[in-house]
Amino acid sequence: MSEEKNNLTVVSNPIVNQSLCTMRDKNTDTQGVRLAARKLTRILLYEATKNLPQKEVKIETPIAEFTTKTINDDITIIISPILRAGLIFTDEAVDILPQATIRHIGMYRDEKTLKPVWYYNKVPMPVDNPSKYYVFITDPMLATGNSLREAIRLYVSKGIPQENITCVCMISAPEGINAVFSEFPDVKLIVAAVDRHLNERGYIVPGMGDAGDRIYNT
Repeated sequence: MSEEKNNLTVVSNPIVNQSLCTMRDKNTDTQGVRLAARKLTRILLYEATKNLPQKEVKIETPIAEFTTKTINDDITIIISPILRAGLIFTDEAVDILPQATIRHIGMYRDEKTLKPVWYYNKVPMPVDNPSKYYVFITDPMLATGNSLREAIRLYVSKGIPQENITCVCMISAPEGINAVFSEFPDVKLIVAAVDRHLNERGYIVPGMGDAGDRIYNT
């Protein structure tokens, strides 16, 4: 089940709920968090990609010839994980969309200012026909929204329409959602949960702690 409000979609079903429960539990070990996260990312990516352009093709099955639909091969699909926690989406994304290009973005949060600090950018590519680019930015946690806005800004600056950009997050806070939509109202945001608020350190409450630490055992 998906609940849509404007450009925000909250995906909820028993598998999503079970995965979130496992990930949030402080007693779940790294392997358990990672397995639950991968299961959850696949569900979120299916939802995020449901509006990709399709075309009709004629094929032959072992039984008969018929016309069906497939993803249009005249578009460019980019999966853009925000390092490091966003990497958990990559393996699932490559399985689902093997034709996609992976463009990593490296940012960490300054713990004093809560602002993102760039350290890696693999998006210096030219964009010749921006309307045919479809970008999926992945980051498990949407807290302040500062890192996500920086990533969106990078693609918008290349002329890619906001409506072609989808952000995929597991757990979000209202503050982060509002921050993203205040600057980029036409992007799409897919999440599995909207939590209560941020604490004084900028962490999501109840959240799951630091997603990168819990996924990568650091």
